[in-house]
Amino acid sequence: MSSPDADRLFDVAGIGAGPFNLGLAALSEPLEGLDCVFLERRVSFDWHPGMMLEPAHLQVPFMADLVTLADPTSPFSFLNFLKQTGRLYRFYIRENFYPLRTEYNQYCQWVAGELASVRFGTEVLDIRYDDGVYCLAVQGPDGPEVLRARRLVLGTGTAPHIPDACAGIVGEGGVVLHNAEYLLRKSELQKQQSITIVGSGQSAAEIYYELLQEIDVHGYQLNWVTRSGRFFPLEYSKLTLEMTSPEYVDYFHDLPADHRDRLIGTQKNLYKGINSELIDAIYDLLYTKNLSGIVDTRLLTHSALEGVQWDSTAGIHRLHLRHEEQGHRYRLETQALVLATGYKYQEPAFLSGIQDRIRRDSRGRFDVSRNYDTGIVPGEIFVQNAELHTHGFATPDLGMAAYRNSCILREITGGEVYPVERSIAFQQFGAPGQDAVPGPWAGAEQVTV
Repeated sequence: MSSPDADRLFDVAGIGAGPFNLGLAALSEPLEGLDCVFLERRVSFDWHPGMMLEPAHLQVPFMADLVTLADPTSPFSFLNFLKQTGRLYRFYIRENFYPLRTEYNQYCQWVAGELASVRFGTEVLDIRYDDGVYCLAVQGPDGPEVLRARRLVLGTGTAPHIPDACAGIVGEGGVVLHNAEYLLRKSELQKQQSITIVGSGQSAAEIYYELLQEIDVHGYQLNWVTRSGRFFPLEYSKLTLEMTSPEYVDYFHDLPADHRDRLIGTQKNLYKGINSELIDAIYDLLYTKNLSGIVDTRLLTHSALEGVQWDSTAGIHRLHLRHEEQGHRYRLETQALVLATGYKYQEPAFLSGIQDRIRRDSRGRFDVSRNYDTGIVPGEIFVQNAELHTHGFATPDLGMAAYRNSCILREITGGEVYPVERSIAFQQFGAPGQDAVPGPWAGAEQVTV
């Protein structure tokens, strides 16, 4: 029996249906003459289920939903979700612009359920290019089929990152997990005599805070290890927020590649820091618990993880650490290890059949244009959240997703179906009077201001 879509030629095939491609699907839905399909191998939308801690909330306001910053009138907005589910007044009375993480997940699930273009339980196995058409071999609920599309939008997301120092330790023995599994294995963690969290961002802080709350109930030792010099807060001042803007993306994209790579390494506090209120709550909790005696917990800064060994006889992991400022090496023993070490883009294997259609930089990464395409023919292959090295730290920001999708739709349709902001910042990121980014490499002349 042939597939009902065997003769159908989609304008766009989106691969992956996380928040970014889901937003593109929602913005594409009302556009006449644009036939899209979005393929997701998971059976339903579920955003970081292992980190759905009860009090956790987004670090961006509700306007950074899937559609509002592109189309405030969209029926797929967060506010309409609240209205349709009878929670708008409760959200209003709450007087907090930041949705709970669980609430955001429910919102995305609601949007996904409203979109006929999104197909869950459908895995892309291979892609081939044939005479102007991308042919996708997929495995779905009705079995294997081939879907055809003129363009691709890659939104497969990022995967849990396991540091090289921990290579081979996961699954070797003992309790070792990435924070993506935290809630699924929390009870297993709390049965151990000692728990060590490695990481410096929001996820590490949330897990530490939750485990610290119950430390006296379960009686475990709790350690938090970070390579950073301090437990730094996410920088969220208004002028800093202007760096999540079209102008800053223009500025960053125009820098030479080696400058961009160095700059990204210095900007972690702009997108990987901890909510300052959570830092204060951790301190207050430590203060309160210490009133009744010394709490068995340690916070270790400047400590780079160089290796981990599992001792099956003793039932412990030995962490080999180096103090970055003092240069001293030391060991830390722990039964359980939580790696809150972030996420990293991994190129999907199904792209192997169209490697000759993808533009690369000198390091083999996607060479992503300012308009988010990376195909050898402009406007054929677009990426979502795979352009940190070309577009900067705004790449994973939920607040910039609607802007990026507006740009992608402009390239696909040939018209600006959603107005694309070009100038929102009060500050100027490049030297005055220069259209491109000047520097010693460009022989820029001085401009008097």
